[in-house]
Amino acid sequence: MIPNETIEQYRSQARELIAQMTLDEKISQTVSASPAIERLGIPAYNWWNEALHGVARAGTATVFPQAIGLAATFDTDLMRQIGDVIATEGRAKYNLSQSLGDCDTYKGLTFWSPNINIFRDPRWGRGHETYGEDPYLTGEMGCAYIRGVQTDNGKHRKAAACVKHFVAHSGPESCRQGYNAEVSDKDFYETYLPAFAKCIREGQVEAVMGAYNAVNGEICCGSRKLLTELLRDKLGFRGHVVSDCGAVAAIEAYHKAVPTKAEAAALSLKSGCDLNSAGEADALREAVKQQLITETEIDVALERLFTTRFCLGILGEKSEYDAIPYTENDSSAHRQLNLTAAEKSLTLLKNNGILPLNKDKIKTIAVIGPNADSVTALLGNYHGTPSEFYTIPDGLRTYLQGSNIRILYASGCHLYGDRTEPCAGADDRMAEAVGIASLADVVLLCTGLDATIEGEQGDAFNGDDSGDKPDLSLPGRQNILMQKVLTVGKPTVILNVSGSAVDLRMAQEQADAVVQCWYPGAMGGIAIARMLFGEFSPSGRLPVTFYRSAADLPDFCDYSMQGRTYRFFDGEVLYPFGFGLSYTNFSYGEIQPEQSTIQAGEPFVCRVTLTNTGHCDGEEVAQLYLKENTDRDGAPRWQLKGFRRVFLKAGESCELMFTVPPEELKTVGNDGASRILKGTYTVFIGGSQPDETTQRTEFEII
Repeated sequence: MIPNETIEQYRSQARELIAQMTLDEKISQTVSASPAIERLGIPAYNWWNEALHGVARAGTATVFPQAIGLAATFDTDLMRQIGDVIATEGRAKYNLSQSLGDCDTYKGLTFWSPNINIFRDPRWGRGHETYGEDPYLTGEMGCAYIRGVQTDNGKHRKAAACVKHFVAHSGPESCRQGYNAEVSDKDFYETYLPAFAKCIREGQVEAVMGAYNAVNGEICCGSRKLLTELLRDKLGFRGHVVSDCGAVAAIEAYHKAVPTKAEAAALSLKSGCDLNSAGEADALREAVKQQLITETEIDVALERLFTTRFCLGILGEKSEYDAIPYTENDSSAHRQLNLTAAEKSLTLLKNNGILPLNKDKIKTIAVIGPNADSVTALLGNYHGTPSEFYTIPDGLRTYLQGSNIRILYASGCHLYGDRTEPCAGADDRMAEAVGIASLADVVLLCTGLDATIEGEQGDAFNGDDSGDKPDLSLPGRQNILMQKVLTVGKPTVILNVSGSAVDLRMAQEQADAVVQCWYPGAMGGIAIARMLFGEFSPSGRLPVTFYRSAADLPDFCDYSMQGRTYRFFDGEVLYPFGFGLSYTNFSYGEIQPEQSTIQAGEPFVCRVTLTNTGHCDGEEVAQLYLKENTDRDGAPRWQLKGFRRVFLKAGESCELMFTVPPEELKTVGNDGASRILKGTYTVFIGGSQPDETTQRTEFEII
């Protein structure tokens, strides 16, 4: 980590440089496309860069599984490695671009990732950009990503991360720019804020992006209460704040909070938003002309922005990272890490024994479905361009090369329409799919979504829903296809490729196996093939709840957490948060707490023995949940407070130690205040949420 004294030196250098700038030059640096100031040796720089799951929108790069798939790994070490690879590839591409004078959008080092908003409702189109529905998991994965991206040598960071979208933002997409999310104090401090607080305090993230919407009437990119009093004064954030793209203009155009763009620009900057993303400097020039803002206030914002540039070595002393060559981009080592990530993300939801498949007993495989041979379904959104990629048929052909197994393929239906060819009749590929299913020894049916129908407003093209899902149903004719294929009666594995929960009740009831593949990245097809044939035991866990129906949920626009996510939903679900099956079995010994009674302010520490009792090697995700033994109104059912990913050979055991720090033992009351409540608590440790097989113990806080 860069020492504080070095950062303070950069702040001093920033102030010295700003003092030499004219007012007009200063204003020019407050927008994301910042022009060069040649007389001061300041190069042009574009702050807008994306790296959600690999360097995005900037040409060839390693494309990892989508963020929601990375969350399914429950692997912070892997997440840190991925962040470091992203930073390396970002530097490699930046260095090449700089040598050629290319300072365009997506060619810089300030990455507007990760998205740590809470995936509170499965209908939100951008949920697959997040790490799921749980604040603890989101905070842990977000910090790991940040530490990787912000790898430093004691003087400079390799790249800079940015957590978004501050602070309560998770749909609806259709009205996001002027929406007011009404959030209780309890939900705000218990659910929506914790991941941001952790990424700021522990992750030391360089930047924070404000959201489009307002929260309880406070416009996120124009609120001093949020951006200064909360973010800087309370959470201790010292980096820079950037608006979401066009969010400053939205203060006037959508929120109608001020009558002019100049007043919107002034309000945003005075509130603590330092950089106007995708904005024009003219509005701020007019604000200065009208004396709505002072030069001193602009200087404050610029000091933060220029400190970031000094930390990266864009200004001042050159960085050793300037020597990273382009050949470090998209390397074989990075592709291998990508394969590992895809393998760890795959989440087995049902298996009647059909998996793993036996090569010696199969002559023909039918691969069916609109997501089977889809590159779009591999990549998710905010993605780069892979130099090579493997769809599911590609992966099978590569893995089975040299065998006598034949692969038959049919799309079966369109992803969301009623036909694949415009001049054909409805269900034009259905008969072909049923036909090849009847010829096969095993059927792989590939259902789901892609980022064209769940995503961001303006990017996804699902009409009136603006990227959000109207419900949890598989779109188009996919359920009809599933029913017809299952009726054939051949052994069938459902490979669902989506970034969010969908209704898989038919698959659960009638198929032989169900695998949630997420958007598995460029190496996804290889990973899926290797998993199907038992090259490794699946170990992904659900970072979201798979509900049975959207009818079980509150209104999508309601930001109350009551009745949402595993912490507050009391009904029957299809697959619970934290769930995932394996090809082997694990058992847990009794929980051994270091102390059964602790003082308020002390951590809770315990140990448990984990054993692989099955017949194959595998990884387990041990999960610790905490429940306060109280009838307090609004108390969560239980909450994830620790996890460990462990590889064990068949028959092998290990001892795991869990430490729950005092901060994670705090309870948020209805007034939003966090307190450590005295009383008894139950700790659960197992491979999923608490059930009859989970080990449990109690301890008391006095």
